[in-house]
Amino acid sequence: MSANKSYVIGLDYGTDSVRAVLLNATNGEEMATDVAYYQRWKQKLYCNASKNRFRQHPLDHIEGLEQTIKTVVSTTGVDPKTIKGICIDTTGSSPMPLSKDGTPLALLPEFAENPNAMMVLWKDHTAIEEANEINGLSRSWGGWDFTEFEGGIYSSEWFWAKILHVAREDEKVKNAAYTWMEHCDYITYLLSDEKDLKSFKRSRCAAGHKAMWHQNWGGLPPEKFLGKLDPYLAELRGRLYDETYTSDTVAGNLNAEWAERLGLTTETVVAVGTFDAHAGAVGAKIDKHTLVRVMGTSTCDIIVADENLIKEKAVKGICGQVDGSVIPGMVGLEAGQSAFGDLLAWFKDVLSWPLSNLVYTAESISEIQKAGLKKEIEGNFIKELSIAAENIPLEESIPTALDWINGRRTPDADQGLKAAMMNLSLGTKAPHVFKALVNAICFGAKKIVDRFEEEGVKINTVIGIGGVARKSPFIMQTLANVLNMPIKIAASDQAPALGAAIYASVAAGIYRDVIEASKHLGSDFEAEYHPQEGQVEVYKNLLASYSGLSAYIENSTSNRYNQ
Repeated sequence: MSANKSYVIGLDYGTDSVRAVLLNATNGEEMATDVAYYQRWKQKLYCNASKNRFRQHPLDHIEGLEQTIKTVVSTTGVDPKTIKGICIDTTGSSPMPLSKDGTPLALLPEFAENPNAMMVLWKDHTAIEEANEINGLSRSWGGWDFTEFEGGIYSSEWFWAKILHVAREDEKVKNAAYTWMEHCDYITYLLSDEKDLKSFKRSRCAAGHKAMWHQNWGGLPPEKFLGKLDPYLAELRGRLYDETYTSDTVAGNLNAEWAERLGLTTETVVAVGTFDAHAGAVGAKIDKHTLVRVMGTSTCDIIVADENLIKEKAVKGICGQVDGSVIPGMVGLEAGQSAFGDLLAWFKDVLSWPLSNLVYTAESISEIQKAGLKKEIEGNFIKELSIAAENIPLEESIPTALDWINGRRTPDADQGLKAAMMNLSLGTKAPHVFKALVNAICFGAKKIVDRFEEEGVKINTVIGIGGVARKSPFIMQTLANVLNMPIKIAASDQAPALGAAIYASVAAGIYRDVIEASKHLGSDFEAEYHPQEGQVEVYKNLLASYSGLSAYIENSTSNRYNQ
């Protein structure tokens, strides 16, 4: 490690906001952080939840990038020359269409209000039919099954399905889109001085987990396969990429325009981009046999394993296994739940309807009173429900719920599935339903752990990161009881941004490799939850009820689709 004082920046794009952290690469001190919320997304522009359409305007991300980086640099007053590297992590798969000169179509006047020209957010499920087509063709066309290392099932949340859906729905966007980029690749491209779209270094993490890129078949699926889905995909294939790169690699230097806008220098390197969960795992000091759960609106579950252990074994029903997607030289495995915090947020919105439509609009209450009331209720909603749910006696009947409010990501992706609840009675109150929903998200996590272990991937430790992990002891204790495993909570509020900064420190040459950098700079732990004797057996019985309801709903959905 260099003896000179050096700093790096990690930029973490989540669903609702972007967060920047300026890190002292010598001692790991988080010098400053800043958060920018997406203003257009906040207004629910370009989205239609009833149709599972969730799009974001790239200006939200560009404006957030400028605000957060300028803020962390100016508040610390560090010499811009000492900021050696930047790395970006984002949600995924969240692709966007670009023109031939690398401009997002949504930034062109003719597409400024067109949702199909926006970034297709990870949680957008408009491409269920296209994903089903990809799965059917992969099994029947007579060549490689390109879903083999994607868990065996391609999801509507992923790259090719989303592009195919937009291309079929919108001829103008299809004709104008010279190429497509994942969110993490585009922001890296925006900042970098390397502007050749074909040779620009794309993320191994994004390509391997979401775009069926794999060394066994020489990269992305071939034109012959893609052309059977749609000639446009075969044509697009030649305008994408061949090689991919891990995030310890330099994508380029900060270009002159953005160096000036951010108050930095062109000597700062920009590392290859990555996904938020994978960066978060690095920020949480991931190691072998450790499951890192990134818990926010959804969850991503990350494990690393030796190449020699995994070899050519394809783990079924997960979100892919990719050499170097977390730590170069190791295979990163990803799973997750399409809704975690989102399930509880949905319930909060349901309960809030009378307040929003009766109380907050009442003419008899002043605007100041309304604002104060709303702030108080918003701040205590989940907290008070958690206290009430935790105090429900064990002998009281709790409903059984499913966590598929936004489909099922893993195990065995099926975004057509819906949530359900049973065992309601006149004695069921809001805390009982809340507890059932908390149980559901924990049971969904248990199914993921069980699948990894059934496939020979051993888990000894669970690490929780993200807002839910740090803010809800009730949920974390429930999860420890359901998994029957201890759970450590990372202390950093910004674990993904911290992980991105760690990648930047390696790309900048400050550390030899990601493992060394993670040990020096990764987050400490602030809490640990252990299974409670007596509770574990209770949750085993409740899990059996969850499994029964899961099987019933899955069979019902399958029968409906097959009619």
